[in-house]
Amino acid sequence: MAMATASFPPPSATAASATSPIVFEIGKFNAVLEKVESAGCCSSGRHLPPPPPKPLLIARPSDAGEFPVLLLIHGYLLYNTFYSQLIHQIASHGFIVIAPQLYSVAGPDTSEEIKATAAVINWLPEGLRQHLPPHVNPNLNKIALSGHSRGGKTSFALALALAEQKSPKLSALIGLDPVDGTGSGKQTHPPVLKYIPQSFDLGVPVLVIGSGLGELKRNPLFPPCAPKGINHEEFFEECRNPAHYFVAKDYGHLDLLDDETGGLRGKASYCLCKNGESREPMRRFVGGAVVAFLKAYLNGEDGDLRAIEDGDLCLPVHLQTVESLL
Repeated sequence: MAMATASFPPPSATAASATSPIVFEIGKFNAVLEKVESAGCCSSGRHLPPPPPKPLLIARPSDAGEFPVLLLIHGYLLYNTFYSQLIHQIASHGFIVIAPQLYSVAGPDTSEEIKATAAVINWLPEGLRQHLPPHVNPNLNKIALSGHSRGGKTSFALALALAEQKSPKLSALIGLDPVDGTGSGKQTHPPVLKYIPQSFDLGVPVLVIGSGLGELKRNPLFPPCAPKGINHEEFFEECRNPAHYFVAKDYGHLDLLDDETGGLRGKASYCLCKNGESREPMRRFVGGAVVAFLKAYLNGEDGDLRAIEDGDLCLPVHLQTVESLL
């Protein structure tokens, strides 16, 4: 096991953040990030309890307490570390966030990613505890699954499979600008969207967040990163109640990532998709909306979620769509 710890300063002040509520800012818990290597990396002999099936980036409160667990599945060819600021924000509100690195290189088929995500969830009861300090307890009766982009497709596919098996493993599902392929009529295997309204029999509350610029091309050389016909709009259309839907105007598919993403893939994230002026507002909104949704359905505290939907909060972004099925 290799472990590293990191912490982040609060986001810089902006005109919106001056009056934004705490849900869009760093929360009351001091949060830390730790990397945990997988069973296939630097391991030998038997491990009891076993190491995780995939490398993990864990964000958690350093304070004592029992906290719900959120899994975040990364987007296509992205690194889990690109979500460090987002998961740090969420963890600071009292959640243990686990971001597995499912692959480094992958083809169009997501079947192995779905299996790998299931393996991580199955590992949690016997393996997670050893990577947390004694005073930080995971509440494994409250597990939420989220995914960005292709990771959103993976998350919905697994949630649908678990619902069909009548498995009680998940308590909530979140799609962060999810996509089901490369373009309208070009779903990748296995297809998730059925193009039948409210056809998703998930059995758990759902949050879908979309980007207003995701369906637009950055330039003629590249297709949109979240093409119309396979994006957030269709995912929400197929959800049953309870479900919540926000679309942030003037922000792009990758604007929820860290302000700085290094390496070739990190640099590519700035030029492949049509982006907003900066990432911070979209990332803070996504983090706050996720926290508000989880507080509502895992902790029974729905004030922040209702305030976002009712327009009672000053948001870091402008929303072009706000819908809910209750």
